[in-house]
Amino acid sequence: MTYPTFRTPKRLLVGHPMRSNQMAETELPKLLALPVYCSDPISSNAYATQEILLVLALGGATLIFATPWVALVVVGLLGLVTLSYRQTCYAYPDGGGAYAVSKANLGRHASLIAAAALLVDYVMTVAVSVAASVENLTSAFPFLLPYTVLLCCAIIIALMVMNLRGVRESGTLFAIPTYAFILSVFAMLGVGFYQVLVGHTPVAESSNLGFAHGGPLGAALIILLLRAFASGCTSLTGVEAVSNGVPTFRAPKSRNAATTLLAMAGLSIAMMIGIAVLSAMANVHIAENLSDLTNVPGGYQQRTVLAQLSSAVFGNNTFGFFAVQLSTTFILAMAANTAFNGFPILASILAEDRFLPKQLTRRGDRLVFSNGILMLSGVAMLLIVAFDGSVTRLIQLYILGVFVSFTLSQSGMVVYWRRQAAERGWTLRHLGSAMINGVGAAATAIVLVIVLLTKFTHGAYLVVIAMPLLVIAMLQVKKHYKKVSAQLAPKAAGMILPSRIHAVVLISQVNEPALKALAFAKAIRPSTITALHVDVHRRRTDKLMRDWSDREIAVPLRIVACEYRDMLTPVISYLERIEIGPRDVVEVFIPEYVTGHWWEALLHNQSALRLKSRLLYMPGVMVTSVPYQLRSAEQYSLDRAGSAAQHGDAGAHGPSAPALPPSASDRGETPPTSPDDALGTDHNVAEGTTEGAHLAISQR
Repeated sequence: MTYPTFRTPKRLLVGHPMRSNQMAETELPKLLALPVYCSDPISSNAYATQEILLVLALGGATLIFATPWVALVVVGLLGLVTLSYRQTCYAYPDGGGAYAVSKANLGRHASLIAAAALLVDYVMTVAVSVAASVENLTSAFPFLLPYTVLLCCAIIIALMVMNLRGVRESGTLFAIPTYAFILSVFAMLGVGFYQVLVGHTPVAESSNLGFAHGGPLGAALIILLLRAFASGCTSLTGVEAVSNGVPTFRAPKSRNAATTLLAMAGLSIAMMIGIAVLSAMANVHIAENLSDLTNVPGGYQQRTVLAQLSSAVFGNNTFGFFAVQLSTTFILAMAANTAFNGFPILASILAEDRFLPKQLTRRGDRLVFSNGILMLSGVAMLLIVAFDGSVTRLIQLYILGVFVSFTLSQSGMVVYWRRQAAERGWTLRHLGSAMINGVGAAATAIVLVIVLLTKFTHGAYLVVIAMPLLVIAMLQVKKHYKKVSAQLAPKAAGMILPSRIHAVVLISQVNEPALKALAFAKAIRPSTITALHVDVHRRRTDKLMRDWSDREIAVPLRIVACEYRDMLTPVISYLERIEIGPRDVVEVFIPEYVTGHWWEALLHNQSALRLKSRLLYMPGVMVTSVPYQLRSAEQYSLDRAGSAAQHGDAGAHGPSAPALPPSASDRGETPPTSPDDALGTDHNVAEGTTEGAHLAISQR
């Protein structure tokens, strides 16, 4: 079977479909799994230290030197969370992360809270990572600053297309910027610390700038340090993704996932400590607003921490500077890929449990959950537009969901180990694992409170509102599916046949589609059969009646008036007047023709689609579409339809109706030539949808 021409762009972007039995080919080795699932926590080092500095800057120059100590506490928490999720990889190899753990150990409502937190976090990961990527790009190329939102949306669309091509293929591409970032940052740190050792400590371009206010004291100082810690905890985002994606790893899946998680933690810890210490030595000064700084020269543009460090270490506008900036830009864009892999998997699991629409369980042509990818892309772009692509504004909504899921996941793991110990008895392994998860749950719960208190008024309240609404929405989806299942359950032991079938064939003129529909309607041997015509044009109606009589079609023809040139109301009114019993069925046949080009569909109206949509709500009424392929659709037809074309006429493709007496048009009279008189609906045959459908009953 060939595909329509409009599918060619899709094939170029997404690639050719993969068979279901090729699933094993999409599994990831550790070297590819690291950039696919860990690019977010690794890349967060590009802005986590900067966020700490931005908060500490409110306390003046004195607090800037506390940056390494705050970073040390953050990486300690990262190590604790990593150990916890390594255990989750072994305990729940089917994926699901915090949702699966909470569902099994804490109950439905806790699991939905964890799921809502993760879904929000994944969306924020895409928005923040892409915005940070563009921020680094505009630091290197300031003339791009006015196009921030446009660049963010373009990057999200590019990521969407790459992920629609498949996990393995996107992983291969994303591995390059991830490893380039790791190498460039460690090269910068290595050269920078070497310069410190030889007595040439790098000096940041902002080192001569001062702060417009002094340091806080007492409780204000503690609050400021807590805010800085909360901002630095952005480096923990994405840790969950590995435990969600365990099924996509190569065997042994759990061990490979746990190893990848450990490698990610080691790299992130080393990079964050190195950047924090070097930024303090280079005396990097950065503030949310330039007005918070003094001695600012005219035309000064504040650059990111990594931009200042790479400029101080390698020199401004050197190869090393651009290597760090470009690799940072690319990995921050790729960091969103963590969410593009985690969100669709989690959404599919929720959909399997009927908490989200079932469409999210469907795998696309490349064996990825394409609907989840599209949903994530759309919501992330809306956030980018709403917040003007500002990292500082977006990051206030960030990490709250992360620590909700961390706390629930680790609390659930404590319950898991208690159950394991109750079944098999306490061992050192059970005790040690339970202690790790218990301490982790307590630590992340404390951080959650800190994040909530310090970020609530800065935008985190939006997440606090969004999460309960998302939980309520998921419960309503579940309720809907339960109602539908109950209503669809068989109500009798066997099939109940209808007592009578009343066939109604919609007719616009006597042509091949109409004759085919009439023949098909008669073939089912209905109790009654009626041809129905809506009189929207008197001359055409008269022509139809003459052709009907000349051809001696043995089917009653009913003409219904159409006072307001809308065929929908007269058809509905006629069907409502048919007297039927409790087990009778009214079967409406709609002749349709199939065109082969998208532009042909634009030349016809959409009456059939509206009519069929309305008939779906009429009890006791069934609709049958009778397709008739035009010649332009031949190249997209199945082989069976192609062989049928050999028996068709020169102007159409499709099986001919049984021979009936000749009409006036057969004797040389000219029939109406308007395509809208063919009573047809365009069907996208190759896609299997009814997009572009139109009913060609003449309307004036």
